[in-house]
Amino acid sequence: MSPAPVPPRLEVRHLTRRFAAQAVVDDISFEIPAGQVTCLLGPSGCGKSTTLRMIAGVDVQDAGEIHVDGTLICGPGLTVPPEQRAIGLMFQDFALFPHLTVAENVAFGLSGTAREKNARVAELLERVHLSRHRGSYPHALSGGEQQRVALARALAPRPRILLMDEPFSGLDERLRDDIRDETLALLKEEGTAVLLVTHEPHEAMRMADEILLMRAGSIVQRGAPYNLYNAPVDRRAAAFFSDLNVIESTVEGALASTPFGEFLAPGHADGTRIDIVIRPQHLKIDFDRAGRGPNPTQEEGTPARGIVTRARYLGRESLVEFRLETGQVLKASVPNVFLPKAGTPMWLMIRRDRCFVFPAQG
Repeated sequence: MSPAPVPPRLEVRHLTRRFAAQAVVDDISFEIPAGQVTCLLGPSGCGKSTTLRMIAGVDVQDAGEIHVDGTLICGPGLTVPPEQRAIGLMFQDFALFPHLTVAENVAFGLSGTAREKNARVAELLERVHLSRHRGSYPHALSGGEQQRVALARALAPRPRILLMDEPFSGLDERLRDDIRDETLALLKEEGTAVLLVTHEPHEAMRMADEILLMRAGSIVQRGAPYNLYNAPVDRRAAAFFSDLNVIESTVEGALASTPFGEFLAPGHADGTRIDIVIRPQHLKIDFDRAGRGPNPTQEEGTPARGIVTRARYLGRESLVEFRLETGQVLKASVPNVFLPKAGTPMWLMIRRDRCFVFPAQG
């Protein structure tokens, strides 16, 4: 007889929250197993923080259920108080108590004997590299150090679930990568199920095992970061992760005509307006040698002639803008320094396998 399946650490079923007639969170469902980092990603106002507040118990849903380790903690006729949910919270302002030392802040939510609490505080301060600051007060710490104290305090009671709302947005950009990596490593060691809210796609890509992309209160796509980036559900989802070049066309005979030749558009009826989307890093460029075009591969299709209108160096790459003979403006990103002068003619090619074809937006 096979063992019973382990329930997810956190499971949300058909969660809905309305303010007046507006559904801020609209019938969303997802689950997070122990040890997984899941990110709620989306623009401001899409319902991410409201979802977090309902799971934490500081807001109450209008419909739906919340389960922790298979046990219902919130549903019709039942609401477990926030302090009994075994759920930790961590916010962007850290919310440290200014009158308590670092050690006292970390120990604040702990129960047990003084010896047990001291041992747990010492363990966590060692793991976040703050043992020498145990007697310091928050105002004497840097932003990154305060963030690590907040993390240690959130993890001290060994919550089964940790909710993080834009936890790194207040940090200097130079600190973020290191702090995020340290935080992720500690969360993985603890085996905590993490629900992270952010509007920063790079943060979600860096931290999450799974991303839930939200828009207008609904989850429009979910999956591993790689899948969301390389197989976006629509043009808006693609644009959330990077700049885009968009070539508009109309389907005729399952084909769409573009400056780069014809594109297959299966599944789109004749007369349908479509957007062919390509990211700047997938636009290939070649010098115009006396008007002779390059020899593209089959995947690159027909080259189109463009004139450089502007080139900028961005530190790790160069961004070059072109105007096609049709008037279309496209952008190409090139590694390192590449700054051709305005007016330089060049050939542009796009790989068909790197393009997305969507119904025209709007």
